[in-house]
Amino acid sequence: MVTVDEVMNALRSIKDPELNRDIVSMGMIKDLSIDGSKVTFTLELTTPACPYNSEIEQEVREKVKALGVEPIIKVTARVMEGRAVNASEILAGVKNVIAVASGKGGVGKSTVAVNLAYALASTGARVGLLDADIYGPSVPLMLGLSPGLMVNSENRIVPQEVHGIKVMSMGLVTTRGEENVGIWRGPIISGIIKQFLTDVDWGELDYLIVDLPPGTGDAPLTLAQTIPITGVVIVTTPQDVAMNIARKSALMFKKLNIPIIGVVENMSYFICPHCSKESRVFGYSSEEKIEERFGAPLLGEIPLHTSIMEGSETGKPIMLLEPESPYARAVEMIARRVAGRVSIIAAEMQDASVIQQ
Repeated sequence: MVTVDEVMNALRSIKDPELNRDIVSMGMIKDLSIDGSKVTFTLELTTPACPYNSEIEQEVREKVKALGVEPIIKVTARVMEGRAVNASEILAGVKNVIAVASGKGGVGKSTVAVNLAYALASTGARVGLLDADIYGPSVPLMLGLSPGLMVNSENRIVPQEVHGIKVMSMGLVTTRGEENVGIWRGPIISGIIKQFLTDVDWGELDYLIVDLPPGTGDAPLTLAQTIPITGVVIVTTPQDVAMNIARKSALMFKKLNIPIIGVVENMSYFICPHCSKESRVFGYSSEEKIEERFGAPLLGEIPLHTSIMEGSETGKPIMLLEPESPYARAVEMIARRVAGRVSIIAAEMQDASVIQQ
């Protein structure tokens, strides 16, 4: 009869493709028991959004079957913590904070942030979305939300929830309209962002997506100085002028010792609705060129299409409006790569913590 040690030794040969570590040492095999010719255990994956989840599960089944026993596997996923926080600290229940930034406005950063949140939530992850663009909050419009917030018994703000995503924005505090213009200096902006982090009841989240305003001003600095950030997703368009300014944003985060998760190139190409021809109307930047400029991988390209714009205008992001479209598929793949990169950052952080101890 096969033993527990024999099963575990067989499974040690399987490595997570992204983390390059065997699944046994990572604690992904739990509650293993043997009953005759049946081996029962839980396979706990590092994130529900990992692009290699099915491959890992298949390899595990094959390894166990090769021992002449039948595997009975319960597959679960637990998002790894990419931030070092104590129970008493701000956002103690949030495993990962992912900032979405750009060097300049008009590159579709908020559109990417909203759809990234939806894509991660669709995998089963617990997701929050913080609109930190205090001057020009656009997230409520993109999600079809109206102003209005509640306060719970602990005197904390309760974020609005839409399709399972917790949302907070200045646009939920102020009345929508062109006549309602916020004229605030930097210290007030910093205070509002801190309040959104400390006074909002975010609860338990796997990912908190923070949609930052463009540039390198008070908002990103306040965020970095207030809470540990897992990493940053940089959004740009293919033009050199956008790339150059986005690179400055990336350099700022590197100086703050915040990892760059990767780069999303938005409006990469246009697909003609009549002939389906692909046109690079804003130029072309290769994957190698982007990695050289930013020191981080290209997470994916999102095409230019009216459906994406219409979805943002009507409160129905492309992930909801056309979930089977190539545009939604592009965002879905970006989300899986983001989740994978976050797992790598979390594993490196945990390794560093072990070394320090």
